Amino acid sequence: MREFKVFVADKPGELARVTEALSNGAVNIRAIASESKHDASFLRVVTSDVQTTQKALTNAGLKYELSDILNLELLDRPGELAKVARRLARAGINVQSIYILGSKNGRTEIALVVDDIERAKTAIK
Repeated sequence: MREFKVFVADKPGELARVTEALSNGAVNIRAIASESKHDASFLRVVTSDVQTTQKALTNAGLKYELSDILNLELLDRPGELAKVARRLARAGINVQSIYILGSKNGRTEIALVVDDIERAKTAIK
């Protein structure tokens, strides 16, 4: 899985344009978030099919950046994410984005985009 940072204008219809492009390409969205600034708005999109997503976005004329994702499965209880966050902080790892991908059977799957994925993996062990 990877994160797509899709650049959009700060105007009505941009969410529809991106999600319709993904729908037309038969891409299922696992997570989505947005940041809107007049000069630099974008959607952060996580999908399970990187190649199909790339094709759909490119065919729609959308510009994007790709980032690797660190997937974690945590116990679904208070404090679990805080423990991970503290370990990353101690290791000097910057978290650029975070998503909850889902919860099931007492566990929560999260995805993190960090500035050093290998150091992050070591820090959370």
